Order: sequence, then C-alpha cells, then structure tokens
Amino acid sequence: MRELEVRGPRPLPLVISDAAHLPAEEVAARLGSGAGGLTRSEAARRLAELGPNAVRTHQASGWSVLGRQLRSPILLLLLITAGLSLFLGDATNAIVIGVILLVSVGLGFSNEFRAERAAEALHSRVTHRAVVVRDGNPGEADVTALVPGDVVHLAIGAIIPADMRLLTAKDLLCDESILTGESMPVGKDPAPAPAAAALGDLTSCLFMGTVVQAGNCVGMVVATGGRAEFGRIALGLGERQPQTEFQLGLQRFSYLLLQVAIGLTSLIFIANLVLQRPVIESLLFSLAIAVGITPQLLPAIVSSSLATGTRQLAKRKVLVKRLVCIEDLGDMDILVTDKTGTLTEGRISFTAALPAAPGISAPQLLTLGLLATEADYAESQRSLVGLNPLDAALWTSAGAAAFQPARYNRLDVIDFDHLRRRTSVLVSDAGAAARLITKGSPEDVLALCGDTIAAGVQAMLDEQFDAGSRVVAVATRDADGLTEIGPADEKDLVLAGFLIFLDRPKSTARTSLDRLADLGITVKIATGDNARVAEKVCDELGVFSGGTLTGTAVETMSDPELAAAAREASIFARVSPEQKARIIRLLRQSGGSVGFMGDGVNDALALHAADIGISVDSATDVAKDAADVVLLDKDLGVLAEGVMEGRRIFANTIKYVLMGTSSNFGNMFSAATASVALSFLPMLPGQILLNNLLYDAGQLAIPGDRVDKEQLLAPSHWDIGFIRRFMFLFGPISSLFDFATFALMLYVFDAVPGEFRAGWFIESIVTQTLIIFVIRTRRVPFYRSRPSAGLIGASLAVVALGVYLPFSPLAGVLGFDPLPVPFFLALLGMAAIYLVLVEFAKLWFYSRAAQQPVLPPSEGLRRRGRTHHIARRAARFSTATHGHMLHHPGSRRGHSAGRPQ
Repeated sequence: MRELEVRGPRPLPLVISDAAHLPAEEVAARLGSGAGGLTRSEAARRLAELGPNAVRTHQASGWSVLGRQLRSPILLLLLITAGLSLFLGDATNAIVIGVILLVSVGLGFSNEFRAERAAEALHSRVTHRAVVVRDGNPGEADVTALVPGDVVHLAIGAIIPADMRLLTAKDLLCDESILTGESMPVGKDPAPAPAAAALGDLTSCLFMGTVVQAGNCVGMVVATGGRAEFGRIALGLGERQPQTEFQLGLQRFSYLLLQVAIGLTSLIFIANLVLQRPVIESLLFSLAIAVGITPQLLPAIVSSSLATGTRQLAKRKVLVKRLVCIEDLGDMDILVTDKTGTLTEGRISFTAALPAAPGISAPQLLTLGLLATEADYAESQRSLVGLNPLDAALWTSAGAAAFQPARYNRLDVIDFDHLRRRTSVLVSDAGAAARLITKGSPEDVLALCGDTIAAGVQAMLDEQFDAGSRVVAVATRDADGLTEIGPADEKDLVLAGFLIFLDRPKSTARTSLDRLADLGITVKIATGDNARVAEKVCDELGVFSGGTLTGTAVETMSDPELAAAAREASIFARVSPEQKARIIRLLRQSGGSVGFMGDGVNDALALHAADIGISVDSATDVAKDAADVVLLDKDLGVLAEGVMEGRRIFANTIKYVLMGTSSNFGNMFSAATASVALSFLPMLPGQILLNNLLYDAGQLAIPGDRVDKEQLLAPSHWDIGFIRRFMFLFGPISSLFDFATFALMLYVFDAVPGEFRAGWFIESIVTQTLIIFVIRTRRVPFYRSRPSAGLIGASLAVVALGVYLPFSPLAGVLGFDPLPVPFFLALLGMAAIYLVLVEFAKLWFYSRAAQQPVLPPSEGLRRRGRTHHIARRAARFSTATHGHMLHHPGSRRGHSAGRPQ
C-alpha cells in the first residue's frame, strides 16, 4: 500500500504512562498537534494508517457463524462416521446422513446469520460521538474516528473515548473502577504525574472507557483502540460478549443433555456389541441417538427469537442497541426512574413569583431569576437551546418578554453543579454597583442567608411543597468591588423570594405503573426535587410509598446500611448523580436486576451503573449515549411493552426446550430399548436424523408464537431441575405409545423392517409434532390458549411431509416401505388418546408444589461482574468492518507500566 503523504514532522509513538509524566506542551509536540487540534486531512491520514479507535467489530461474519455450526462434537463425529460408512460400502446411508447434516447446518446457519445481520444493522444505527477540535474548530466526530493528537472536550457523564493527556480541567473527577476496581472517584489535574506512578495514580491522564463523574476538561488523545489500557483488556476478553444469565442457563441445560446422551448412547453401543451387531452400524445408530436427543436448532431458535424480538420492539417504539439487551430487559425486576416526564407530563410551566423580602415585587423577582441563568441573556430570549427545563420555563413565561438584556452586564458566573445545587452570577445593572444573585434549591440557598430570613418564609415554602410545586429560591447581596466570584463568595445572602413551577402528573402514569407492577417490577423514584414534591406526585397517582430517603441521609449511610434502606424505600429525593449511581450499584448487589431510566446529563452515571440503562429519544446526547435501550416515547407503558417482549422470548425458548427434550428423550429411549429387543434396528441412523430434522424445522415458528399472560408476570430463570422432571415424566409417556406402535406393527400388521420403520417414523412425527399444542401452554390448548397461525401451519406441514415420505419416490432411498390404510386409522386413535393423556399429565404436573417457580437464593445473585461491564462498554468502540484495529502491530506495546491487577 502506498505511503500517504505526511505534512510536517512525523509524530513519535507515545504511550500513556510516558505522557503522564511529561508537560502537556511536550506531549502535544511529540504528537505533532497543539491546542487547535489536528487538521482534517492529517486526522484522516492517521486514521488510515493506525486504524479506527475500536476494539470490537459488529460486522456479521458468515464464516464465523458457519464455524459455530460445525463446532458441535456430535456433528463432527457424524461426519466422520458417514465417511467411514462410505468407505466401508454403505453409500446410501452415508449420503442420507450427509444430506440431512447439510440441511441441519444450513437451517442453523441461515437463522443465526439473519440474527447477526439484524444485530449488525441495529448496532450501525447507534453512533457514539465526541466533541473534537479540528482545523481549530470544535465539532462532533464518531469516537471510532479519533486518532492520537486529537483534542477532545469532555463534560460530566461522558465516557472517555481514548487514553488522553489532560490539557485543562475544572473540578474534574473520574470513575476508573472499570480499570482499577476502585469505587472512589479520582481527582484529575493537568500537572505532570510523578515518575513511576501506578495506573491509578496517573492523575494527569484520562483512560478510555472510564467516566467523567464531575467537572469538565479538555484532553489530547495519546492512544486509541488496542493501544489504550482499556482496549488491551477488552481485546484480552476476546471478540465475543461474556455470557449472560440466559446463556449460562443454556450452558447448564447443555450439560444436562450431554449427561443423558452419553449415558444412553454408551448403553446402546455396548448392548449392540454384546448382541454381535456390526460395529459401524452400532456406532452410527448410537451417534444418531445422541443427535436425536439434542435440540439441534436451539441456537437458531434463540437467535431467531432475539431477531424477531428486535423487530417487535422497534414497532413498539423501543430501540435496543444490542440483541442481548432484550434478555436484560425481560430480566428486570427493579426500575429506578426520574419522575419528570415519566410520572409527570414533563412540561414544566412557571406559575408564580412569590417575593419574600420587603421592597421586591413579583416582576423584580422574576428578573432576578432570569439574570441567574448560565446561558447568554440575549440568546435565551430568542432560543431555549441549552437551557435546563426550569430556566426554559422562566424564559417562556409572559413576564420574560419585558426583560431587557442590554441593560445588564454579567461579570462572572458560577455554573450549577449537583453538590451545590445552585447557580450564581455577578451582574451590574446599567453601570450600577455589581450584585451577586444566587438561584437554586431552597434548602441550599436558605442555608446561605443566615438570620435574614423573614418570619413565615418556611411556612410559605412548606405550603408550596405540600401542593406538589417545584420551588427555586432566589437570593442576592451587594458585591461592589468584585469582578469575579467563587463558591466562597456565596454567603451573607438576603432571600428575595421563590419561583414556583408546576409539572402535572401524567394521565397515563397510573395505568403504566399498574402494568409494571403486574409484571413484577418494583418502581422506585430518584429525583433531584424536594422529598415532599415527589411524595405529593406519588400520592396523587395513588402509588404506595415504602418510604423516602434524602440525599443528606444517603450521604451519612454506610454501604450495608444504604443497601438495606434502598430495598425498602420508594423515593430517593435530592440525590446527586453520584448518589443515584451508588444506590443503583447497591440494589444490584442485593440480588435484583436493576434498570435505570433517565434523560439528563445528571443521569449518565446511574445509566452506566445499572444492569440495563434506559433513556428516551428526546434525552441529552450524554444520556442516550450511556443507555442500552432508547424509548422513542418517554412513557412507562412503552417500557412495559419492552419488558414483555424480553420475557416472551424467554418463554418461547423454554417452550422449545421442554417440547424438544421430552419428545426426543422419549423417542430415543424407545429406540434404545427396541434396538436391544428386536433383531433389526427399529430405525436407521439416517431416519432418526431425518425425524429430528423435520421436527426441529417445524419448531422454527416458535419465536413468533403467542405467550400466555401469566408467563409474562415475573422474570423467568433457567431451572434445570424443572426441565429434568418434565423430561422424565413426558418422555416415558411418549415411549408408551411408541411401544404400542411397535406392538401394532409386529403383532397386528406383521410388518417387515421397512414397514416397521415407516410406521414408527410416521407415528413419531405425528405425536411429537401435535403434542406441541398441549405442552406450549399450561392452559387448555386452543380453547384458552391459541397458538400462532405460523406455528399451526408449520406443524401441519411437518406432519403432512412425514406421512408422505414413506409413499414418495425417496421411500426406497430412505429405507421405508408403504403402509396399509388400517394403520392410519389406528394412528388417529392412538394420537387422540396420547394428546388426552398428556393433557391430564400436564395438569397433574403443574399442580404439584415442586413445579411452582421458586428461585433458589444462589440463583438470585447477579453474575454480572467487571468482565460483563468491560465487554458492555467495549461495544461502544465498535466498527462495522473486520480489520487491523483488533490486531494492529504494536497494540500491546508499552503496557508493562501500571497494568491493573
């Protein structure tokens, strides 16, 4: 490849541990950059040379999917034995097995590849952006397009997109727990760090994947992709995501099947050898039994279910960023959410200005409130872009039209932060002496007013809180001689009054809360509002409250104390972003699967901390960036639809597992018994595989099947004991009718081997396919639980094909002989009796206490540790191409210093 032209000196390679000890100016020089960043052409050149800032690829790879299909040891053994069969002269059986394996692998491949393509399209719709300075101008760029030398602006809640050297910082704290395991935030400063400092002590640097917990900064990118510390760890985990609870359950289920298959096939093989049957024939039959007992298309069913779920969620206005998020959504049993826009309409309106000091009128108080705005006065009067909802409500009020921005000269401002919970400005009016104006939460502003508060102010405030109003206090003092201000100047204030806002409860909130409660989800409110305001809203909606915790109380509690209190409390009021994230973390540790729903910058930390982060399309970019699920409508009802879809996928997967294991176990047990008792094999290996393939193909309609309401009322979890009990009850029932068929064929129809095999093949296909409609529900089938049209059609098509094959031109190749008409009359009678017997067995089975869904304590604890969160965060650094970003030469270079242990 032709070397691209380089403008200026070629930047020297630099690792973050070295950059931490150098002055910022020297780092910039080494990287061939400066405060104005790179030029666009130079950034493009470096991107082409170094590759994208990525550690994952979400491109669907057909070869990878095919490799996973062929990785099954049983399939490999069958390929080997088919080859041996061909080598020893049994060409027909080898061809039959080969064709069936080809179709089986093809079905699995097509479904899983379609699911991966759906995941790729889904991931490509989601972009993660950063504010980057190029050609001297700040603008947005995709995080995967960042290169060493880029200058990036970051604010609270942002995930740091690369390893960076700080240039400037203001009150900067970073959560580096994903790298170091330390839960306490780390203060950052542009001053060079001491030499030989460990990773956690490199205070002059920011690390990819960590989170800005407070403050803002400007940094220069030093290392990207696999060269970054986070990238190196993420690459070490491999390309695939760590296993979810759902996948771990599948794994435990596979172990159960493996145990049963090994035991059954070993006994069959030994028994056939003792009976002096041909070794190859016995081996082929034993391996066919092993495949027959295994639901071969389970991965395809799961993938197809997830892909179907994604499409259904999109119709319900729920966008999931990754397929696995659907499982997490269905698993959720605790939801923590802000009340604004979820319980309330989210349209905050300014209702009144209540003066609390003599000589101040309501219009004057409103003017003070407008002055204490972070944004430019003239811009705020024209546009609400960038304003918080309360300020936006002030500027759209009727009184704001009379405000004259040209009269005022703002000298300095202290921006709002979630520790102080207030904004202060230093402003002069038409050349008069400067005044300090502070606007913020009443509790914090009143604390700065000392003894100047007039009598009756607290009663006035309590009245507004009790009415459910949101209240902002305004206080002021003379500041003659000051040209700039800091937090220390916020003192000796005089209360001017209160600005009153109203956000009415949403009319649909009560219904949405009821739906979530019906789904077994406990809803908790986390808000920056006063406790009484939140309690008033909940009271108006008829929501039962388990108590309220304030931010002040949270601050004084130890982790064990807060964990216990958080489980009981329903409302967390006046909580900071850090406190929200701490509450989420402790709720997760207590065993719940916790979702957090938020839309503001102050929600980003909690969104990162939750098992499932949920935001809305109208949210801030930082909140949407941090979320796993984005709702196109900020409505808890839409969220309930998403939860139901996640649970529907699990329920349909379990249907397939129960139906497949019970019928397959019964059939293979029958085959094993008959192979010993008969002088010939009851079914040829190819016929067993064909039977299993036809049955599994019919089950591909399960992802679109209806699910009974009661199956959606609580999160479902894998219960291997339940599956084992189900298999060992319904499997033998299936075998009873197989034995009845054997007797019918031998003693009534005096069948030869070809007729015997055809008769059992048809009976097996008919009974195990029709039994789907009984087993798929705990209710009375058809009458109280209707299957989907797709499942009915697929099942009837499989039955028709199974009945046709012994009469088709392929019958001779497959080893079938035609059957007499009376056999089919007997088959109808046996099938009817079988369905009735299974229905009674099902009623008895589910009536027993052992079958009630009880989650063992050991199963209730989340297994989502540090590895899970690293892989989840790594998904944001992902491109749609395979390439050298994953294995670039030198990507491991320079990581010996300060490695996290």
